[in-house]
Formats: sequence, C-alpha cells, structure tokens
Amino acid sequence: MIKDLFLSEIESAVYKAVEAGELGEMKEFTCVTLAAERPKNSDFGDFAVNISSLARFAKMPPVQIANAIVTQIGKPNYSVAGGFINFKAGSALLADLIAEIFDKKENFGKPENIETEKILLEYVSANPTGPFHIGHGRWAAMGSALANLLEFYGHEVYQEFYINDAGSQIEKLGNSLAIRIRQELGEDADFPADETERKNFYPGEYLIPVAKKFIAENNPSTEQPFDLQVLCDFAKKEMEAQQKALLEKFRVRFDNFYSESALHESGKVEECVEKLRKSGKIYEKDGAQWFKSSDYGDEQDRVIKKADGSNTYLTADIAYHIDKLERGYDRLINIWGADHHGYVARVRASVEALGYNPGKLEVLLGQLVNLVINGEEVRMGKRRNMVTLEDLIDEVGVDATRFWMSMRNIDITLDFDIELAKTNSDENPVFYVQYAHARACSILRNAVSEKTDTCTGEKIPAPLTREELNSLDKASVLPTVDSARQLILKLEEYKSVIRNSAQQRQIYTICRYVQELAAEFHSFYNANRVISEDRELMKARLALVWAVKTVLHSALEGILAVTAPEKM
Repeated sequence: MIKDLFLSEIESAVYKAVEAGELGEMKEFTCVTLAAERPKNSDFGDFAVNISSLARFAKMPPVQIANAIVTQIGKPNYSVAGGFINFKAGSALLADLIAEIFDKKENFGKPENIETEKILLEYVSANPTGPFHIGHGRWAAMGSALANLLEFYGHEVYQEFYINDAGSQIEKLGNSLAIRIRQELGEDADFPADETERKNFYPGEYLIPVAKKFIAENNPSTEQPFDLQVLCDFAKKEMEAQQKALLEKFRVRFDNFYSESALHESGKVEECVEKLRKSGKIYEKDGAQWFKSSDYGDEQDRVIKKADGSNTYLTADIAYHIDKLERGYDRLINIWGADHHGYVARVRASVEALGYNPGKLEVLLGQLVNLVINGEEVRMGKRRNMVTLEDLIDEVGVDATRFWMSMRNIDITLDFDIELAKTNSDENPVFYVQYAHARACSILRNAVSEKTDTCTGEKIPAPLTREELNSLDKASVLPTVDSARQLILKLEEYKSVIRNSAQQRQIYTICRYVQELAAEFHSFYNANRVISEDRELMKARLALVWAVKTVLHSALEGILAVTAPEKM
C-alpha cells in the first residue's frame, strides 16, 4: 500500500538519522509508533506523518527532526511543514495502483501471506416461534457480510444458525397453534385476556395460516384432544421453513442449522455437566447445581441445573460451545444482542473450566434497530402487531435493507428510516453508491457503442473500440493523474479498509468506504469530461472509470451482498 510504503521509508530514515547522530539525544528508535494519515488540506500532500512525538527523546524542535529525516530520504516528493513530514505520490506510483486493479480485478484488496484461521461464525440463532423481527435482520445482514469479508481476507469461514428449539417456548408455540386450530374449526377459543397468562402464548396472527395448513393436512376433530407434541413439531417445522426461506431471499447462506434439541438428545449436554462435576467445578446449593464461573472472571456463580433437575439455558450453551471447539475451529465468533452482555463472561468461564482457551471465543454485541416510519418509531414484539423483517424487505427491497442494516457500527442503535431508504436520491446512501456503479457502467458502454445520427441515419463510430478498452495499461493512466489524484488514492485505500475491517470485525467501514468512493467518483465525473476527442486522455480516464466500477462491484456484491446494477 502507498501509505505503508511511505511510512516504511520514514521509519527507515529515522533509524539512519539516529545512527548518524542527527537526532540529538535520541539513541534508538524503539519507543514510538508513527502513523501515516491523509492531511485535511491536500495541498500539503497525499499523506503526512506527525513526528512531534520524537521531540522529547531527541531534545530537538520537531521541524529540525523532520528536516533531518527528509534529508536521509533524499527524495523530492517529501516535504516538511512544522512537525509534519508530507509525501506526494508520483504519477508512476499512482498508475501502478490502477494497473494493480486491472491485474487483480475482483481480488484487488485481498491481502497476501496472512495467518489464516478456521472460523465458525454463529449469528441470528432465533427461536423458531415466529417470524424474524427487524433486529434479526440486522444480525443476518451484518453476519453474512462479515462472513464474506473474512473469506475475502483469506480465512475459512463456516456459518452456523443455532436453533433454540428446546424448552418451554416450543410448548407455548404448540399450545398457541391449538387455539388457532380451534378458532379455524369454529370453536369459541381465544388467548387469555390476562397479560401475565398471555405471556405463555404466541397470539400473533402469523399462526393462522399454519393452523389452516394443519387442518388441511390432518383433518382434526374438536371432539378428540389434540396431541401437543404433534402440534409442537408441526408449528416448529413450519416456522423453521419460513425462516429459512426468508434468509435465502435475504441472501444469507448458512452452512448448518444446529438444533438445540438434537444437542440434548446426543447426550453432549450431560457429558459437559459431568466433566464439570468431576473437575470439582460444580457444587450444590438450595437444591440446585451451581457452576463455579466466578473462578474464571464471571461476577458470580451460575446455576446449570435447577432444583427440579431441569437444565438452564446456560447448560446447553456450554455444551454447544464445547462442541464447536471439538469440531476443530481456531476461532468462534458469535453475534449476540446487547441484552446478552452479561452472558459473555459465563460462557468464556465454562470454556476455560473445561480446558479450552477462552481467547478463541469472540462475541460481537449489537444494539437493536429503531424502525422509523413517517418520523415515528414503530414498536415490535411477537405478542403484538409487529413489523417483521419480511415486511421491511417487501417495502424497501433486499438491497436497501442489507445496506442500511450494515452501515452503522454494531454497538450503535440503528435508526432505519423507511421513507429515505426507498428514495432515489443522493440522501439515500445505497442509491448513491449503486448509482455510481451504474454511471461507471454507462460511461464504459458509451465509449464502445456506435450511435446513429438522427438527421442522416448514418452510423457514428464508437469513440473507442472494445479492443482498445480491453488493452488499457499502466501508461494510459499517466495523462490524467493530476485531475484524478484523490480518486486514485481513495481506490488505494480499499486495501487498508479490507485489512482493518477484517481484523476489527467491522462492516460499517465497508459501507462508509463505498460512499466515500462514490463521492470521489461523482466529483471526478462532474469536473472532467471522460469521453472526448483527446484519445489518450479519454483512454486514461476510462481506465479510472473501469477501476472504480471494479472496486465498487467487489465491495457491494462480493462483501455486502448488495447488487451493483449496470443500469438505473
């Protein structure tokens, strides 16, 4: 990367200046980390390093330190302004960047020689008791985009959905379906009016079509009692099918749907409890069995078996995470809601207590989504009328939903403005970015398309042949470097964005980058005529347009799973 090259030359020059005794009392260069940044004023250069932090070791004014370092470098594209060393990339270096994009195409930005990991990424993991709410949509969009990013970075990623299909919620689902079936059969049946009792049911209308399907397939009679287990299994199967269909529609691909009930049936849950017991990590209190999680950093011990002998939710979760590790993954990444904050320590404690490295578990805690319609926030919940993820997708589309869900840091509450997300305007970020890609495609099409003179009806030759467009090379870019410097530097930034985003497990930085690249491209287009009579200049600018199109396509479709349209 250009920035890394610049910083490397600075650091090498510092070592040389120290050895030459030109940095005063500074005897070694091991105590300070220098950083290269883009200056706010581009007149100073493309990158700048503040070396003022060296002054307290050298006992010299920063400007003298900077001049001593630049003297060691001895290149004209370095300059000094106060305590800053500024660098301006040469035309050949910028042209090399475009040539690299032409060479690597969709792989531009993919790092080389990284330490790869085998990662299990678990996200969404909703109960199969109803439709996804829009909070699930945020985890789905961000999780699948993170998987794409990590795979692009070079890791091996396995995507898993943990189905919470064990416990009382499934029984509640079956009882709720029974009421809907009785209603469809003409009985005077309804959910409890008392709010406390009502919490033991799922009164949402989404179970009505499930009830109708059950009646059509099973022809039940109100004169005979319903088999609750049959209803539970039927409702769960229908809900899971609906969830999977919506995930596919939302461009979310899981490698595995892992059933909690199957985990219990396998005996792995009891095996984990027994291992903890044998290692002295369990004690009894008030008739319950407690895990000594406080020995491993948790704020208190946790119950893993209740007094009635039933397991807590934590018990199965311990077994699930141990199962993940025993499957040979180097790293486990979970995306959980912020309400699971206190849960992280107890899971890590169980991992360590059972002899595994707790550092292998990463948990990304995310805030939920505020859905805004006509300036008013919409409340959601399974037990009242709600706006589901499917409703949102049908309203604004998959592209807008995925982009909006991903464009804020995961630990920040997201305000999803439906009306803005539907607009075809520059204020709508997903439209703004997609339009940049479509504009680039349009320019390239026009460059090689014949036109017809409306007066004579004769064919007008295309400005450029397709062979010429396909044979653009590094030299083509040189005539337009000065007018497109900021655009080229923004393209180069994609490499560091990929690296930092993958290492920090961040997706919003990709969304922000494509918006900034789109802005630079629109500015370049508005200030420069791309298709012109100056053939060499036209070829240079077309090379830039092609490079922008390639990087936008890579980020949108390859990572964010948002379409990059060729026409709009």
